[in-house]
Amino acid sequence: MIIPVILSGGSGTRLWPLSRKKHPKQLLNLTGEHSLLRNTVERGCALDSATAPIVVCNESYRFLIAEELREANIQPEAIFLEPQGRNSAPAIAAAAFHIRKNHPEALMLVMPSDHAIHDLDRFEAAVTAGTGPAKSGDLVLFGIVPDRPETGYGYIRTSKEFDPIIPQAVREFVEKPDLDTAKTYLKSGNYLWNSGIFLFSPDVFLKHLDQLEPEMHTACRNATENARVDLDFVRLEEESFKSSPAKSVDYAVIEKVENLSVVPFDGGWSDIGSWDSLMTERRPDENGNVISGDVHAKNVANSFLQSSSRLVGVVGVDDVIVVETPDAVLVAGREHGQEVSGLVAELKKQERSEVDHHRRVYRPWGSYETVDLEERFQVKRIIVKPGGVLSLQMHHHRAEHWVVVKGTAKVLVGEKEVLLQEDQSTYIPIGAMHRLENPGRINLELIEVQTGSYLGEDDIQRFEDIYGRSEG
Repeated sequence: MIIPVILSGGSGTRLWPLSRKKHPKQLLNLTGEHSLLRNTVERGCALDSATAPIVVCNESYRFLIAEELREANIQPEAIFLEPQGRNSAPAIAAAAFHIRKNHPEALMLVMPSDHAIHDLDRFEAAVTAGTGPAKSGDLVLFGIVPDRPETGYGYIRTSKEFDPIIPQAVREFVEKPDLDTAKTYLKSGNYLWNSGIFLFSPDVFLKHLDQLEPEMHTACRNATENARVDLDFVRLEEESFKSSPAKSVDYAVIEKVENLSVVPFDGGWSDIGSWDSLMTERRPDENGNVISGDVHAKNVANSFLQSSSRLVGVVGVDDVIVVETPDAVLVAGREHGQEVSGLVAELKKQERSEVDHHRRVYRPWGSYETVDLEERFQVKRIIVKPGGVLSLQMHHHRAEHWVVVKGTAKVLVGEKEVLLQEDQSTYIPIGAMHRLENPGRINLELIEVQTGSYLGEDDIQRFEDIYGRSEG
């Protein structure tokens, strides 16, 4: 039995402005109809020997991830919520403690949630090939057969020139090389990209963790043993988990043990970690351009051009990245694509909201989008899913006027409850307790006009919330 363990805590800053802290790349439809997360979960669940998956994620993504799984009709074994990101090793350890207790004979297949794999038959063959070594006590890695000299990945040196899908001994781990060194690796024929996908017994992994990182082992054990169930989620105990050292699984365990095997895999893999890697996932036109949205390009070659909300014109440039969203535009040379994360870090220092949120912000009940914002007023478009219920709440500094444009709204203001249809409206004074609900079968859409001295999202006092939120 194999239990897929999906790691979904990253923020994908190199793909800003599409990827944001509160809505990162794994939750975006970057390579097809569905999100990277959903594709990863379905890939793991499609394996013959796989059971229900475990997802380990940032607390702020919990409702988005639960909705992705619901739409895929997948019931997870558990969704573990990290109270704070501590890198991959503690996340994997928490899942390992759970699996060892509940499924001691199972293997765990650890997969980042933001990868793309095209040949699913080859992927299943690779996992099957790794099952034998994993059952024998090896930590099994999956190494990607390189097709170019790549400087953005770490490498694994094998014992000989390899055959795809045949497990090999690991001789050496190599950090990201410069271009000349990467060319040497490609020519030698016995180097693989380190994919970050692993297969092993939870007991074997935890024994290594106890020997190599005893503080992390204790912290994650305590966080798992004292976890509590909250709706569809399992909240890792906060104090214990935060006390764990923050280390990647490679540095904490993988690169320090000897019982390793690597399975070479050549089934069309990408980590979708940069604009260049995303370009390889989309088919370029005759000029080498990848274009989506309302973009008009003239005398442009080898470029990534995307528009989300308006007309974008690009003339007379090559090898550029132009990405437009409703609230931010990125323009960069392709050779500088890896530097976008540095730009995001600078914006974060300036406390720019565009680092965290898109203009459309998702909530468990639906979404809202700011249409206009000036001093003392704000206009929002609010969408509430069928059955969605906002918290019973009040605001200290703002009043609200709601106009229904689609669907039916059930509104409570003070002690009075009314049903509003299209073209009807209501007013919520400052300090009035209120709640909004969609009792219908189609999306409820309304326009909200806020007025007041302070319009921040933190001006909210909740009294009841069916989603168990204290904030957000």
